[in-house]
Amino acid sequence: MTAAPATPGIPGTPLDVAAIRAHFPILSREIDGHPLVYLDSANTSQKPRAVIDAMSRFMEHSYAPINRSAYRLAAEATDAYEGARAAVRRFVNAPKAHELIFTKNATEALNLVVACWGRANLQRGDVVVLTHMEHHANIVPWHMLVAERGIELRWVPLTTDGQLDLTTLPQLLDGAKAFSFTAMSNVLGTITPVRELCRAAHDAGAIAIVDGCQYVPHNVTDVQAWGADFLAFSSHKLCGPSGIGVLWGREALLDAMPPFLGGGNMIADVRLDGFTTAELPAKFEAGTPPITEAIGLGAAIEFLEGIGMTEIRRHEMQVADYALRTLTERFGEDITIHGPTNVELRGATFSFAFRDIHPHDLSQVLDQRNVCVRAGHHCAKPLMRVLGAAATARASFYLYNDESEVDVLADALDSATDIFGF
Repeated sequence: MTAAPATPGIPGTPLDVAAIRAHFPILSREIDGHPLVYLDSANTSQKPRAVIDAMSRFMEHSYAPINRSAYRLAAEATDAYEGARAAVRRFVNAPKAHELIFTKNATEALNLVVACWGRANLQRGDVVVLTHMEHHANIVPWHMLVAERGIELRWVPLTTDGQLDLTTLPQLLDGAKAFSFTAMSNVLGTITPVRELCRAAHDAGAIAIVDGCQYVPHNVTDVQAWGADFLAFSSHKLCGPSGIGVLWGREALLDAMPPFLGGGNMIADVRLDGFTTAELPAKFEAGTPPITEAIGLGAAIEFLEGIGMTEIRRHEMQVADYALRTLTERFGEDITIHGPTNVELRGATFSFAFRDIHPHDLSQVLDQRNVCVRAGHHCAKPLMRVLGAAATARASFYLYNDESEVDVLADALDSATDIFGF
């Protein structure tokens, strides 16, 4: 199988995918004598040697508690931990490093915003606007606040091609206090117009909260250019380890919010009659933080920056274009790919229905070819209902995938046809 030529309209030198794959030990693995084709990066990405080595090296030579001890080893660990925060600040162009909070994951980061900002600022009848393409992590915490405070949720609908329908956005935002939305759908691959949405929120007097889990690993991210107020994303989707996520928030908002968790590291003083919180970012980092994981996240960012986020985005557009053309031309009406067909408006994540084969059955058959895809509702059940599907199969490509793996996926789908007798 040969890769497609460079996609017309997407200029630039192609990434050397073979050289990139050499950095990922797991991608050299074979199962039953066949190579691994990993197409589930929208769920979690694989890890390069640089991340694995950085975490191992830190645990072998520099591990110690941070911020609490005066000896040299602890100072080294603290410097490494804060160095990771500085790397994240650079990666998303945050104004100040102390505006970046390390959390357990992006779900915790979004819950932090709802619990701390939401409880401090929202009362019965206040309006929060979401979209129909949100992940459960950006829905359920708001539902919890509905039950607790009686706030009102409004929903931005979708167009037939899987984009946000913004025709009634001014009316939906009228009187709203917050607009919380994804920068890129984990189901449709749709990239939303974040800057436009943030501006619309501010024009209505609302804050803008961005779920960047699917966007940040694949695109240049600039929270200042967006004009966002909060951004949440995870490490494990951008070649870093699990167990750590990031919340960026404007300093004034974070300063005004009450703390999320109480305990060590987040206090300046504790008395019998109360406590005083520490300054940012410690105010929101109670307890022993994920130190080793932060080191891994910093290494992942340096790895991605070494390749270039613009180059990664260009590569994924080329793969996405090839995938759309190959799958639709090969299978026609037998495959339904959800989301935009214009690769400038989407990432390389494809949720699809194939003939009448149940997505879970399909994923098991593809697994016989070592093709790893996700099957399910993708933690987006409201969107599944909009699509009229209980579940979909999802193939998601990243910097270490190329057009040849699109061909492998297509061949594996053909094998599923043979097995199920279509």
